[in-house]
Amino acid sequence: MFKRSFRSLMVLLFASILVLSACSGGSQSGSSDKGEKELTFMFRAGTEEAKAYKSVIKQFEEDNPGVKVNVVITSADQYATKLKAAITGKRVPDVFYIAPGDVRSYVHSNILLDLTKYIEKNDKINLDNIWEYGVDSYRFDGKIQGKGDIYAMPKDVGPFALGYNKTMFEEAGIPLPDKDKPYTWDEFINVCKALTKDTDGDGKIDQYGTGFNINWVLQAFVWSNGADFLDKTQTKVTVNTPEFAEALQWFADQQNVYKITPSIEDSQTLDTYQRWMKGQLAFFPVAPWDLATFDKELDFDYDVIPFPAGKTGKPATWVGTLGIGVSKTTKYPELATELVYYLTASEDGQQKLVDARIQIPNLKDMAQEWAADTSTRPANKEEYLQIVEDYGRPLPANYTYNGEWYDYFFANVQPVLDGKKTADEYVKEVQPKMQELLDKAIELENQAK
Repeated sequence: MFKRSFRSLMVLLFASILVLSACSGGSQSGSSDKGEKELTFMFRAGTEEAKAYKSVIKQFEEDNPGVKVNVVITSADQYATKLKAAITGKRVPDVFYIAPGDVRSYVHSNILLDLTKYIEKNDKINLDNIWEYGVDSYRFDGKIQGKGDIYAMPKDVGPFALGYNKTMFEEAGIPLPDKDKPYTWDEFINVCKALTKDTDGDGKIDQYGTGFNINWVLQAFVWSNGADFLDKTQTKVTVNTPEFAEALQWFADQQNVYKITPSIEDSQTLDTYQRWMKGQLAFFPVAPWDLATFDKELDFDYDVIPFPAGKTGKPATWVGTLGIGVSKTTKYPELATELVYYLTASEDGQQKLVDARIQIPNLKDMAQEWAADTSTRPANKEEYLQIVEDYGRPLPANYTYNGEWYDYFFANVQPVLDGKKTADEYVKEVQPKMQELLDKAIELENQAK
């Protein structure tokens, strides 16, 4: 055990050294032996996204002679750890990805540069043409997130829509969903029942109505049922309400009562994402970052619609976002902020990212043109814009000092999903612990101030 722990420690230290070395051309060094001004851009990306960003960076370097951008790319699961290692080692990259949930702590820790005056001086940046949700996610006035100065620009906004297998519907002779009117919960269950089948006659179900991950879809059902995780002050956990319990129970019943989603045992054989890719699920969430992969790998037609609505009758879902911020210690704040502009708000940069099929455009006018193009899947891309503009919400932990209170809910919800505990029992049991963790987060933030 000691040897394994020692090896693990050495691997982590070595990884940190690599990141710190890679970032050494950024905030602390500033220039190369050739006399170039150097910036470091650290981000996480898959192949297509990395290719698109490298193309944008090449254009930035051509437009700014004598400037070199060192690129540090990590995988998604390693990014947070490596960024924190760079921060701890005082080798903060000049420009880097930041999540909304980190804004408060990074501002209090003097890690992020206030971009407001640089943005206001840049006549190429038109904030009125950039999604308000994206920009506001990185505003902070020292007390309330969503207001005040801008500490990052949105790399993207990520509306989370509900996808459906159009081919499956057509083959079953079931009317296609209405793109403008969400299913009621009962309607959704009935359609899923009709599409849950043993298609090969072996006595086992191999086509299901759906296969949701609770971490990413429960919010939609909770909100559309008139409930929430927090009150408006973002200081009180509100999961212990009848409306919240009803939404959670309805989610659990999809497996335990209605049998429209794979069992835990079935999911171990083939997870629900794989089942969707193989055309074995009628419904599955589809986000803009999925589009490039689905273009290449799905051999069935699909489209997107609103999630089914609870007792409010109105659809709900969340909108994700990542931001791009600048280190407060960068030697070149104007250049670093200009790079942020290229990556987040320039027409050329946005077009490259849109062509890579990994996000919707940050620019509203470009997004309207993108959505109007029905020649590319999904045809109803307008749904993504409606989510961003009208009814999408930030994830509940985005605007709290940390997300431990929120994570606790999902870390302990399995007995409800297994049918061993009712949703009503669980929400009453979990609320006090969640509140305790949220209170600690508020206390930590007050100390950080």
